[in-house]
Amino acid sequence: MKTNKGPQAWLSRDECAALRGLAIMAIVLHNYCHWLGFAVKENEFTFNAANTARLWGALASPDAMLPVHLLSHFGHYGVPVFLFLSGFGLVMKYERGAAVPPAGRFVRYHYMKLLRMMVPGFVAFTIVDAITPGPFHFKAGDVVAQLLMVINLLPHPDKIIWPGPYWFFGLMMQLYVAYRLALRRHWGWAVALVAACWAAQAVCQPTGEALNRLRYNCVGGMLVFCAGLLAARHLPAARLLAASRGAWAATAVAATAVALACCASFQAWLWAPLAVVAAAVGAVKALPAPALRPLSWLGGISAAMFVAHPLLRKVFIPMSRRGDVYDGLLLYVIATVAVSWMFMVIIDRIPKPRP
Repeated sequence: MKTNKGPQAWLSRDECAALRGLAIMAIVLHNYCHWLGFAVKENEFTFNAANTARLWGALASPDAMLPVHLLSHFGHYGVPVFLFLSGFGLVMKYERGAAVPPAGRFVRYHYMKLLRMMVPGFVAFTIVDAITPGPFHFKAGDVVAQLLMVINLLPHPDKIIWPGPYWFFGLMMQLYVAYRLALRRHWGWAVALVAACWAAQAVCQPTGEALNRLRYNCVGGMLVFCAGLLAARHLPAARLLAASRGAWAATAVAATAVALACCASFQAWLWAPLAVVAAAVGAVKALPAPALRPLSWLGGISAAMFVAHPLLRKVFIPMSRRGDVYDGLLLYVIATVAVSWMFMVIIDRIPKPRP
């Protein structure tokens, strides 16, 4: 396969790390805020017009809880940013650098890489879950399916995946397989899969179980994953690198407006992740270097933050539910960052898989 290889990527390593930092903070904050009963709930796996109506109401009559409403409703869009970066990174690694290994070795390597990240957090979470109120009833088959990263394929994934954010591991394995078997070939494969995945969702009932199951799997993430692949291959790097911070800031503002507009209808909502990714990229490209560093540092521990934050949420959420909303949220964020840094030490001691 021939690709448009250039001397320099239009997203630098620091910018990619900053995007990961921005995305993980959105996810961490969302997964806390949407557990609060009063918060405006998200439209992530299904589209509920009532949630959108509540969002417009919160924006029309803002109060002290508006940040909680916004994080609860929009924070899950950190996931599409990660998917975009995953597609972008695969092109940079395998199409401008290392040779692509045979399919079996490729899948095994990426499975072991995800498992190495998941296991410490999963073990710690099950311990915390068992000793805190309302423990989840784990079933052996579901635990095995989670460790094999096929649990997304089972019926009612939202009822059996615990902790909930760990659905991401199964999603990524599916996208890795799709990349190795088809998406690294001609760009037409990416376009065809995006079209097929969009059509599969577009014909579903907005609040139905069929849509819910599709979006727990690669059908829901194919759009932004393929956008990352195509952006790395085909966007004009020289022109994008020459763009001013002002132009990128304008891009972020315009894309944010589009993302908000996409909340208005089910069909538009299916494309909202693309607008969110554009807004995130524009925001990061518009930042000066000193402002980029804290986000880049967070991006460096984003994997550990992803696996660690569910166990800290269970510890601190009762404080916010008692009425100390922002006190609990602040302590949760501080604890998550601190524990994630320690998790990185543990993960780094686990042998890395060989490609």
